[in-house]
Amino acid sequence: MPYEPEPFWRDTSQLNTFSPLKIDTETDVAIVGGGITGITTAYLLSKKGFKVAILEAGNLLNGTTGHTTAKVTAQHGLIYDEFIQHLGEEKAKLYYEANNEALNFVRQTSKELKINCDFSDEDSYMYAISDEYARKIHKEFDAYQKLGIHSEFVDDIPLPIDVKGAVIMKSQGQFHPLNYLKALVDEIIKAGGEIYEQTTAIDIDETTPKPTIITRDGHRVACQFAIACSHFPFVDKKGFYFARLHAERSYILAVRAKLDYPGGMFYSADSPTRSLRYTPMNGEKLILISGDGHKTGQGKSTYKHYQALEEFGEEVLGIEEIKYRWSAQDLYTLDKVPYVGPITSKKTNILIATGYRKWGMTNGTAAAHLLADLVAEKSNPYEELYSPSRFYADPSIKKFLKQNIDVAAHLIEGKIDIADKRVEDIGNDEGSIVMVNGKRAGCYKDADGNINLVDTTCTHMGCEVEWNSGDRSWDCPCHGSRFDVGGDVIEGPAKKALKKVDLN
Repeated sequence: MPYEPEPFWRDTSQLNTFSPLKIDTETDVAIVGGGITGITTAYLLSKKGFKVAILEAGNLLNGTTGHTTAKVTAQHGLIYDEFIQHLGEEKAKLYYEANNEALNFVRQTSKELKINCDFSDEDSYMYAISDEYARKIHKEFDAYQKLGIHSEFVDDIPLPIDVKGAVIMKSQGQFHPLNYLKALVDEIIKAGGEIYEQTTAIDIDETTPKPTIITRDGHRVACQFAIACSHFPFVDKKGFYFARLHAERSYILAVRAKLDYPGGMFYSADSPTRSLRYTPMNGEKLILISGDGHKTGQGKSTYKHYQALEEFGEEVLGIEEIKYRWSAQDLYTLDKVPYVGPITSKKTNILIATGYRKWGMTNGTAAAHLLADLVAEKSNPYEELYSPSRFYADPSIKKFLKQNIDVAAHLIEGKIDIADKRVEDIGNDEGSIVMVNGKRAGCYKDADGNINLVDTTCTHMGCEVEWNSGDRSWDCPCHGSRFDVGGDVIEGPAKKALKKVDLN
Protein backbone atom coordinates (compact mmCIF):
# COMPACT_ATOMS: atom_id res chain seq x y z
CA MET A 1 0.00 0.00 0.00
CA PRO A 2 1.73 3.26 -1.12
CA TYR A 3 1.70 6.09 1.33
CA GLU A 4 3.68 9.04 2.59
CA PRO A 5 5.29 8.65 6.04
CA GLU A 6 3.81 11.87 7.42
CA PRO A 7 0.11 12.67 7.92
CA PHE A 8 -1.26 14.99 5.25
CA TRP A 9 -1.43 17.88 7.73
CA ARG A 10 2.25 17.73 8.64
CA ASP A 11 3.34 17.13 5.07
CA THR A 12 1.53 20.28 3.87
CA SER A 13 2.34 22.75 6.64
CA GLN A 14 5.56 24.69 7.20
CA LEU A 15 6.07 24.61 10.95
CA ASN A 16 8.76 26.52 12.82
CA THR A 17 11.14 24.60 15.05
CA PHE A 18 12.13 25.60 18.58
CA SER A 19 15.17 24.84 20.72
CA PRO A 20 15.09 22.68 23.86
CA LEU A 21 15.07 24.33 27.28
CA LYS A 22 18.72 24.61 28.36
CA ILE A 23 18.47 26.74 31.52
CA ASP A 24 16.27 27.12 34.57
CA THR A 25 13.53 29.67 33.95
CA GLU A 26 10.41 31.24 35.43
CA THR A 27 7.06 32.15 33.90
CA ASP A 28 3.47 32.92 34.90
CA VAL A 29 2.00 29.79 33.27
CA ALA A 30 3.93 26.70 32.15
CA ILE A 31 2.02 24.49 29.72
CA VAL A 32 3.17 20.93 29.09
CA GLY A 33 2.06 19.72 25.68
CA GLY A 34 2.12 21.42 22.27
CA GLY A 35 -1.16 20.25 20.76
CA ILE A 36 -4.41 22.12 20.19
CA THR A 37 -5.17 22.49 23.92
CA GLY A 38 -1.73 23.72 24.95
CA ILE A 39 -1.38 26.13 22.04
CA THR A 40 -4.91 27.53 22.32
CA THR A 41 -4.51 27.97 26.09
CA ALA A 42 -1.21 29.78 25.59
CA TYR A 43 -2.80 31.98 22.90
CA LEU A 44 -5.75 32.94 25.14
CA LEU A 45 -3.55 33.64 28.16
CA SER A 46 -0.97 35.64 26.21
CA LYS A 47 -3.82 37.84 24.96
CA LYS A 48 -4.76 38.43 28.61
CA GLY A 49 -1.21 39.57 29.41
CA PHE A 50 0.15 36.42 31.06
CA LYS A 51 3.70 35.31 30.38
CA VAL A 52 3.46 31.74 29.06
CA ALA A 53 5.86 28.92 28.19
CA ILE A 54 5.04 25.73 26.30
CA LEU A 55 7.15 22.61 26.98
CA GLU A 56 6.81 19.94 24.29
CA ALA A 57 8.47 16.53 24.64
CA GLY A 58 8.87 16.11 20.88
CA ASN A 59 7.87 18.55 18.16
CA LEU A 60 4.84 20.83 18.26
CA LEU A 61 1.70 19.31 16.75
CA ASN A 62 3.22 15.89 16.17
CA GLY A 63 0.91 14.10 18.58
CA THR A 64 -2.83 13.53 18.31
CA THR A 65 -3.46 17.03 16.92
CA GLY A 66 -1.13 16.35 13.99
CA HIS A 67 -2.81 13.00 13.33
CA THR A 68 -6.46 14.00 13.63
CA THR A 69 -9.19 13.91 10.97
CA ALA A 70 -9.79 17.55 11.97
CA LYS A 71 -13.56 17.62 12.08
CA VAL A 72 -14.63 20.69 14.05
CA THR A 73 -18.00 19.51 15.27
CA ALA A 74 -20.15 18.99 18.34
CA GLN A 75 -21.48 15.74 16.83
CA HIS A 76 -19.40 13.23 18.77
CA GLY A 77 -21.05 9.94 17.88
CA LEU A 78 -23.97 8.50 19.84
CA ILE A 79 -23.44 10.58 22.96
CA TYR A 80 -26.23 13.03 23.79
CA ASP A 81 -28.94 10.46 24.61
CA GLU A 82 -26.38 8.66 26.79
CA PHE A 83 -25.42 11.90 28.56
CA ILE A 84 -29.08 12.72 29.24
CA GLN A 85 -29.55 9.26 30.78
CA HIS A 86 -26.35 9.30 32.90
CA LEU A 87 -25.61 12.96 33.61
CA GLY A 88 -28.97 14.65 33.17
CA GLU A 89 -30.32 16.98 30.53
CA GLU A 90 -28.66 20.08 31.98
CA LYS A 91 -25.12 18.66 31.78
CA ALA A 92 -25.77 17.15 28.35
CA LYS A 93 -26.76 20.61 27.13
CA LEU A 94 -23.68 22.16 28.71
CA TYR A 95 -21.47 19.64 26.87
CA TYR A 96 -23.08 20.60 23.56
CA GLU A 97 -22.82 24.32 24.28
CA ALA A 98 -19.13 24.07 25.24
CA ASN A 99 -18.29 22.28 21.99
CA ASN A 100 -20.51 24.49 19.86
CA GLU A 101 -18.79 27.56 21.32
CA ALA A 102 -15.45 25.94 20.51
CA LEU A 103 -16.55 25.45 16.90
CA ASN A 104 -17.59 29.10 16.67
CA PHE A 105 -14.27 30.20 18.20
CA VAL A 106 -12.27 28.31 15.57
CA ARG A 107 -14.50 29.68 12.82
CA GLN A 108 -14.25 33.28 14.09
CA THR A 109 -10.53 33.15 14.89
CA SER A 110 -9.80 31.87 11.40
CA LYS A 111 -11.59 34.93 10.01
CA GLU A 112 -10.13 37.47 12.45
CA LEU A 113 -6.53 36.38 11.92
CA LYS A 114 -7.12 35.73 8.20
CA ILE A 115 -5.75 32.20 8.56
CA ASN A 116 -5.46 30.19 5.36
CA CYS A 117 -6.56 26.91 6.95
CA ASP A 118 -9.27 25.74 4.52
CA PHE A 119 -12.01 26.20 7.11
CA SER A 120 -15.38 25.35 5.60
CA ASP A 121 -18.89 24.99 6.96
CA GLU A 122 -20.18 21.46 6.47
CA ASP A 123 -23.22 19.53 7.63
CA SER A 124 -22.26 16.54 9.77
CA TYR A 125 -24.15 13.27 9.15
CA MET A 126 -24.32 10.33 11.54
CA TYR A 127 -25.94 7.33 9.87
CA ALA A 128 -27.05 3.79 10.71
CA ILE A 129 -26.82 0.73 8.46
CA SER A 130 -28.53 -1.74 10.83
CA ASP A 131 -31.96 -1.82 12.49
CA GLU A 132 -30.32 -1.84 15.92
CA TYR A 133 -28.43 1.38 15.28
CA ALA A 134 -31.36 2.93 13.44
CA ARG A 135 -33.24 2.80 16.75
CA LYS A 136 -30.25 4.43 18.47
CA ILE A 137 -30.09 7.13 15.79
CA HIS A 138 -33.77 7.95 16.41
CA LYS A 139 -33.08 8.25 20.16
CA GLU A 140 -30.10 10.48 19.44
CA PHE A 141 -32.26 12.73 17.25
CA ASP A 142 -34.80 12.95 20.09
CA ALA A 143 -31.96 14.02 22.37
CA TYR A 144 -30.97 16.70 19.84
CA GLN A 145 -34.51 18.05 19.94
CA LYS A 146 -34.55 18.16 23.76
CA LEU A 147 -31.24 20.03 23.79
CA GLY A 148 -32.20 22.50 21.07
CA ILE A 149 -29.53 21.33 18.61
CA HIS A 150 -30.05 22.58 15.04
CA SER A 151 -30.55 19.25 13.29
CA GLU A 152 -32.57 17.15 10.86
CA PHE A 153 -33.47 13.47 10.48
CA VAL A 154 -33.21 12.03 6.96
CA ASP A 155 -33.82 8.63 5.41
CA ASP A 156 -30.79 8.64 3.13
CA ILE A 157 -27.45 10.36 2.61
CA PRO A 158 -25.69 11.68 -0.54
CA LEU A 159 -23.31 8.70 -0.67
CA PRO A 160 -23.84 5.22 -2.17
CA ILE A 161 -24.41 3.63 1.25
CA ASP A 162 -27.66 1.80 2.08
CA VAL A 163 -28.62 3.48 5.36
CA LYS A 164 -31.54 3.01 7.76
CA GLY A 165 -31.61 6.70 8.64
CA ALA A 166 -29.27 9.53 9.57
CA VAL A 167 -29.26 12.57 11.83
CA ILE A 168 -27.65 15.78 10.56
CA MET A 169 -26.06 18.37 12.82
CA LYS A 170 -26.19 21.51 10.75
CA SER A 171 -23.38 23.95 9.96
CA GLN A 172 -20.39 22.25 11.55
CA GLY A 173 -16.82 22.72 10.33
CA GLN A 174 -13.60 21.22 9.01
CA PHE A 175 -10.14 22.72 8.54
CA HIS A 176 -6.40 22.22 8.21
CA PRO A 177 -5.50 22.05 11.92
CA LEU A 178 -1.77 22.72 11.63
CA ASN A 179 -2.13 25.80 9.44
CA TYR A 180 -4.68 27.13 11.94
CA LEU A 181 -2.52 26.44 14.98
CA LYS A 182 0.66 27.71 13.32
CA ALA A 183 -1.03 31.12 13.17
CA LEU A 184 -1.80 30.92 16.90
CA VAL A 185 1.82 29.98 17.60
CA ASP A 186 2.93 33.08 15.70
CA GLU A 187 0.63 35.21 17.88
CA ILE A 188 2.03 33.60 21.06
CA ILE A 189 5.59 34.44 20.01
CA LYS A 190 4.58 38.02 19.15
CA ALA A 191 3.15 38.38 22.66
CA GLY A 192 6.45 37.26 24.25
CA GLY A 193 5.54 33.64 24.87
CA GLU A 194 8.28 31.00 24.96
CA ILE A 195 8.18 27.59 23.29
CA TYR A 196 10.60 24.72 23.93
CA GLU A 197 10.65 21.52 21.88
CA GLN A 198 12.47 18.27 22.78
CA THR A 199 11.80 19.19 26.42
CA THR A 200 10.19 16.41 28.44
CA ALA A 201 8.53 17.28 31.75
CA ILE A 202 8.82 14.43 34.24
CA ASP A 203 7.79 15.83 37.63
CA ILE A 204 6.62 18.83 39.67
CA ASP A 205 8.41 20.02 42.81
CA GLU A 206 5.65 21.22 45.13
CA THR A 207 7.96 22.01 48.07
CA THR A 208 8.96 25.33 46.50
CA PRO A 209 6.94 28.57 46.88
CA LYS A 210 5.75 28.12 43.28
CA PRO A 211 5.05 24.86 41.44
CA THR A 212 8.29 23.98 39.66
CA ILE A 213 8.30 21.65 36.67
CA ILE A 214 11.37 19.43 36.39
CA THR A 215 12.50 18.28 32.94
CA ARG A 216 14.27 15.07 32.00
CA ASP A 217 17.49 17.07 31.52
CA GLY A 218 17.23 18.44 35.05
CA HIS A 219 16.13 21.99 34.23
CA ARG A 220 13.45 23.68 36.31
CA VAL A 221 10.53 25.92 35.34
CA ALA A 222 8.98 27.85 38.23
CA CYS A 223 5.46 29.12 37.58
CA GLN A 224 2.27 30.38 39.17
CA PHE A 225 0.25 27.74 37.26
CA ALA A 226 1.37 24.42 35.75
CA ILE A 227 -0.94 22.96 33.12
CA ALA A 228 -0.67 19.41 31.74
CA CYS A 229 -2.13 19.10 28.23
CA SER A 230 -0.23 15.92 27.38
CA HIS A 231 -2.78 13.08 27.36
CA PHE A 232 -1.98 11.19 30.58
CA PRO A 233 -0.95 13.87 33.09
CA PHE A 234 2.86 13.81 33.31
CA VAL A 235 2.52 13.93 37.09
CA ASP A 236 0.19 11.32 38.64
CA LYS A 237 2.14 9.93 41.57
CA LYS A 238 -0.71 7.84 43.00
CA GLY A 239 -1.91 6.49 39.65
CA PHE A 240 -5.28 8.21 40.08
CA TYR A 241 -5.67 9.01 36.37
CA PHE A 242 -4.06 5.85 35.01
CA ALA A 243 -6.95 3.95 36.58
CA ARG A 244 -9.59 6.31 35.13
CA LEU A 245 -8.42 6.58 31.52
CA HIS A 246 -7.83 4.16 28.68
CA ALA A 247 -6.17 4.67 25.29
CA GLU A 248 -7.61 3.81 21.89
CA ARG A 249 -6.15 3.97 18.40
CA SER A 250 -7.88 4.74 15.11
CA TYR A 251 -6.70 4.76 11.49
CA ILE A 252 -6.86 7.15 8.54
CA LEU A 253 -6.36 6.80 4.81
CA ALA A 254 -6.16 9.89 2.57
CA VAL A 255 -7.17 8.96 -0.98
CA ARG A 256 -7.96 10.30 -4.41
CA ALA A 257 -11.40 8.88 -5.20
CA LYS A 258 -12.88 7.75 -8.52
CA LEU A 259 -16.36 9.07 -7.70
CA ASP A 260 -17.12 12.72 -7.01
CA TYR A 261 -17.40 13.47 -3.29
CA PRO A 262 -20.62 15.39 -2.44
CA GLY A 263 -19.23 17.44 0.47
CA GLY A 264 -20.24 17.12 4.10
CA MET A 265 -18.83 15.00 6.93
CA PHE A 266 -20.07 11.47 7.60
CA TYR A 267 -19.82 9.11 10.56
CA SER A 268 -21.31 5.64 10.99
CA ALA A 269 -23.02 4.87 14.26
CA ASP A 270 -22.52 1.12 13.72
CA SER A 271 -19.35 -0.62 14.82
CA PRO A 272 -16.69 -0.67 13.49
CA THR A 273 -17.01 3.03 12.85
CA ARG A 274 -16.36 4.65 9.49
CA SER A 275 -15.75 8.37 9.01
CA LEU A 276 -15.49 10.44 5.84
CA ARG A 277 -14.56 14.04 5.05
CA TYR A 278 -12.63 15.82 2.33
CA THR A 279 -9.85 18.39 2.33
CA PRO A 280 -8.65 20.51 -0.60
CA MET A 281 -5.40 19.37 -2.24
CA ASN A 282 -3.99 20.98 -5.40
CA GLY A 283 -7.41 21.96 -6.68
CA GLU A 284 -9.07 18.60 -6.02
CA LYS A 285 -10.64 16.81 -3.07
CA LEU A 286 -8.52 14.46 -0.99
CA ILE A 287 -10.87 12.13 0.90
CA LEU A 288 -10.06 11.11 4.48
CA ILE A 289 -11.40 7.66 5.38
CA SER A 290 -11.02 6.84 9.06
CA GLY A 291 -12.24 4.62 11.89
CA ASP A 292 -11.73 0.99 12.96
CA GLY A 293 -10.78 2.05 16.49
CA HIS A 294 -9.64 -0.34 19.21
CA LYS A 295 -7.82 -0.30 22.55
CA THR A 296 -4.11 0.34 22.11
CA GLY A 297 -2.00 -2.82 22.01
CA GLN A 298 -5.05 -5.07 21.72
CA GLY A 299 -6.93 -6.79 18.91
CA LYS A 300 -5.98 -8.00 15.44
CA SER A 301 -2.90 -7.10 13.42
CA THR A 302 -2.97 -3.33 13.11
CA TYR A 303 -2.21 -3.48 9.39
CA LYS A 304 -5.60 -5.14 8.89
CA HIS A 305 -7.32 -1.96 10.09
CA TYR A 306 -5.83 -0.07 7.15
CA GLN A 307 -6.97 -2.87 4.85
CA ALA A 308 -10.53 -2.65 6.23
CA LEU A 309 -10.64 1.09 5.54
CA GLU A 310 -9.31 0.53 2.03
CA GLU A 311 -12.05 -2.01 1.34
CA PHE A 312 -14.70 0.43 2.61
CA GLY A 313 -13.32 3.28 0.53
CA GLU A 314 -13.17 1.13 -2.61
CA GLU A 315 -16.78 0.04 -2.09
CA VAL A 316 -18.20 3.52 -1.46
CA LEU A 317 -16.12 5.87 -3.63
CA GLY A 318 -13.60 3.82 -5.54
CA ILE A 319 -9.93 4.52 -4.84
CA GLU A 320 -7.78 6.04 -7.54
CA GLU A 321 -4.71 6.38 -5.33
CA ILE A 322 -3.81 6.17 -1.64
CA LYS A 323 -1.75 9.28 -0.92
CA TYR A 324 -1.26 8.99 2.84
CA ARG A 325 -2.03 6.72 5.73
CA TRP A 326 -1.55 7.34 9.43
CA SER A 327 -3.01 6.50 12.82
CA ALA A 328 -3.98 8.43 15.93
CA GLN A 329 -4.37 7.80 19.63
CA ASP A 330 -6.63 9.40 22.20
CA LEU A 331 -7.87 8.79 25.74
CA TYR A 332 -11.31 7.95 27.11
CA THR A 333 -12.56 8.89 30.56
CA LEU A 334 -14.94 6.74 32.59
CA ASP A 335 -18.04 8.79 31.68
CA LYS A 336 -16.82 10.03 28.25
CA VAL A 337 -16.60 13.68 29.38
CA PRO A 338 -13.04 15.11 29.38
CA TYR A 339 -11.18 15.85 32.61
CA VAL A 340 -10.34 19.56 32.63
CA GLY A 341 -9.39 21.54 35.72
CA PRO A 342 -7.38 21.18 38.96
CA ILE A 343 -5.53 17.86 39.16
CA THR A 344 -6.99 17.46 42.67
CA SER A 345 -9.48 19.52 44.64
CA LYS A 346 -6.59 20.76 46.82
CA LYS A 347 -4.10 21.69 44.08
CA THR A 348 -5.83 24.48 42.24
CA ASN A 349 -2.69 25.78 40.51
CA ILE A 350 -1.81 22.44 38.86
CA LEU A 351 -4.33 21.90 36.05
CA ILE A 352 -4.92 19.09 33.56
CA ALA A 353 -6.85 18.53 30.34
CA THR A 354 -7.32 15.05 28.87
CA GLY A 355 -9.80 12.45 27.65
CA TYR A 356 -11.21 13.92 24.44
CA ARG A 357 -12.41 10.58 23.03
CA LYS A 358 -11.12 11.40 19.52
CA TRP A 359 -13.04 14.69 19.31
CA GLY A 360 -10.17 16.94 20.29
CA MET A 361 -10.66 19.83 17.87
CA THR A 362 -13.70 21.10 19.79
CA ASN A 363 -13.07 19.41 23.16
CA GLY A 364 -9.47 20.66 23.18
CA THR A 365 -10.56 24.19 22.28
CA ALA A 366 -13.29 24.16 24.94
CA ALA A 367 -10.72 22.87 27.46
CA ALA A 368 -8.36 25.74 26.60
CA HIS A 369 -11.05 28.31 27.36
CA LEU A 370 -11.82 26.69 30.71
CA LEU A 371 -8.11 26.48 31.62
CA ALA A 372 -7.55 30.12 30.68
CA ASP A 373 -10.54 31.19 32.79
CA LEU A 374 -9.29 29.17 35.78
CA VAL A 375 -5.89 30.86 35.55
CA ALA A 376 -7.51 34.31 35.22
CA GLU A 377 -9.90 33.47 38.10
CA LYS A 378 -12.86 34.08 35.81
CA SER A 379 -16.16 32.21 36.16
CA ASN A 380 -16.78 29.50 33.56
CA PRO A 381 -20.14 27.68 33.16
CA TYR A 382 -18.44 24.37 32.32
CA GLU A 383 -16.15 24.08 35.35
CA GLU A 384 -18.32 21.57 37.22
CA LEU A 385 -19.10 19.50 34.11
CA TYR A 386 -15.42 18.93 33.30
CA SER A 387 -14.09 18.75 36.88
CA PRO A 388 -11.45 15.96 37.08
CA SER A 389 -12.56 15.22 40.66
CA ARG A 390 -16.11 14.25 39.64
CA PHE A 391 -17.32 10.66 39.89
CA TYR A 392 -20.78 9.58 38.72
CA ALA A 393 -21.79 6.18 40.07
CA ASP A 394 -23.51 5.37 36.78
CA PRO A 395 -21.59 4.57 34.60
CA SER A 396 -18.27 5.27 36.29
CA ILE A 397 -18.17 2.38 38.78
CA LYS A 398 -18.97 -0.19 36.09
CA LYS A 399 -16.40 1.28 33.67
CA PHE A 400 -13.78 1.62 36.42
CA LEU A 401 -14.06 -2.06 37.36
CA LYS A 402 -14.16 -3.28 33.75
CA GLN A 403 -11.22 -1.12 32.73
CA ASN A 404 -8.96 -2.22 35.57
CA ILE A 405 -9.91 -5.89 35.26
CA ASP A 406 -8.85 -5.57 31.62
CA VAL A 407 -5.50 -4.05 32.65
CA ALA A 408 -4.90 -6.82 35.18
CA ALA A 409 -5.78 -9.50 32.62
CA HIS A 410 -3.30 -8.13 30.08
CA LEU A 411 -0.61 -7.76 32.74
CA ILE A 412 -0.95 -11.43 33.68
CA GLU A 413 -1.38 -12.65 30.09
CA GLY A 414 1.79 -10.89 28.98
CA LYS A 415 3.82 -12.44 31.80
CA ILE A 416 2.78 -16.03 31.05
CA ASP A 417 2.81 -15.78 27.24
CA ILE A 418 5.70 -17.74 25.71
CA ALA A 419 6.85 -16.67 22.26
CA ASP A 420 7.18 -19.38 19.62
CA LYS A 421 9.50 -17.43 17.31
CA ARG A 422 13.24 -16.86 17.25
CA VAL A 423 15.20 -13.94 15.79
CA GLU A 424 16.08 -15.93 12.68
CA ASP A 425 12.36 -16.44 11.97
CA ILE A 426 11.77 -12.71 11.47
CA GLY A 427 11.91 -11.34 7.92
CA ASN A 428 13.18 -7.93 6.85
CA ASP A 429 10.88 -5.03 7.80
CA GLU A 430 9.03 -7.32 10.22
CA GLY A 431 8.59 -7.30 13.99
CA SER A 432 7.46 -9.89 16.52
CA ILE A 433 7.85 -11.19 20.05
CA VAL A 434 10.73 -13.70 20.12
CA MET A 435 12.64 -15.78 22.64
CA VAL A 436 16.27 -14.80 23.25
CA ASN A 437 18.25 -16.97 25.67
CA GLY A 438 15.03 -18.19 27.22
CA LYS A 439 13.61 -14.71 27.76
CA ARG A 440 10.85 -12.77 25.99
CA ALA A 441 12.09 -9.92 23.73
CA GLY A 442 10.78 -7.68 20.98
CA CYS A 443 12.56 -8.05 17.65
CA TYR A 444 12.37 -5.76 14.61
CA LYS A 445 14.49 -6.25 11.49
CA ASP A 446 14.73 -3.24 9.23
CA ALA A 447 14.68 -3.39 5.43
CA ASP A 448 18.44 -4.15 5.39
CA GLY A 449 18.18 -6.92 7.97
CA ASN A 450 19.62 -4.94 10.89
CA ILE A 451 18.24 -6.26 14.18
CA ASN A 452 16.67 -4.15 16.94
CA LEU A 453 16.03 -6.08 20.16
CA VAL A 454 14.20 -4.61 23.16
CA ASP A 455 12.85 -5.81 26.48
CA THR A 456 9.06 -6.04 26.08
CA THR A 457 8.30 -4.93 29.64
CA CYS A 458 6.70 -1.48 29.53
CA THR A 459 8.61 0.98 31.68
CA HIS A 460 5.39 2.55 32.97
CA MET A 461 3.79 -0.18 35.10
CA GLY A 462 5.31 -3.43 33.89
CA CYS A 463 2.83 -4.73 31.30
CA GLU A 464 4.18 -6.49 28.22
CA VAL A 465 4.10 -4.52 24.96
CA GLU A 466 2.84 -5.95 21.66
CA TRP A 467 4.04 -5.38 18.08
CA ASN A 468 2.04 -2.85 16.04
CA SER A 469 2.56 -4.00 12.45
CA GLY A 470 0.67 -1.09 10.90
CA ASP A 471 2.79 1.64 12.51
CA ARG A 472 5.97 -0.31 13.32
CA SER A 473 5.87 0.36 17.03
CA TRP A 474 5.68 -1.47 20.36
CA ASP A 475 2.34 -0.70 22.07
CA CYS A 476 1.29 -1.34 25.66
CA PRO A 477 -2.20 -2.86 26.06
CA CYS A 478 -2.59 -1.60 29.63
CA HIS A 479 -2.26 2.20 29.48
CA GLY A 480 -1.40 2.93 25.86
CA SER A 481 2.33 3.78 26.03
CA ARG A 482 4.05 3.40 22.65
CA PHE A 483 7.71 2.90 21.76
CA ASP A 484 9.59 2.99 18.45
CA VAL A 485 11.53 0.01 17.08
CA GLY A 486 14.57 1.01 19.11
CA GLY A 487 12.56 1.31 22.32
CA ASP A 488 12.34 5.11 22.62
CA VAL A 489 9.05 6.55 23.89
CA ILE A 490 6.62 7.74 21.20
CA GLU A 491 3.62 8.31 23.50
CA GLY A 492 3.26 8.21 27.28
CA PRO A 493 2.42 7.71 30.07
CA ALA A 494 5.78 5.88 29.99
CA LYS A 495 8.73 8.25 30.41
CA LYS A 496 11.64 5.83 30.01
CA ALA A 497 12.69 3.88 26.93
CA LEU A 498 12.44 0.10 26.74
CA LYS A 499 15.66 -1.60 27.73
CA LYS A 500 17.93 -2.87 24.97
CA VAL A 501 18.49 -6.62 24.70
CA ASP A 502 21.84 -8.09 23.65
CA LEU A 503 21.42 -10.92 21.15
CA ASN A 504 24.41 -12.66 22.72
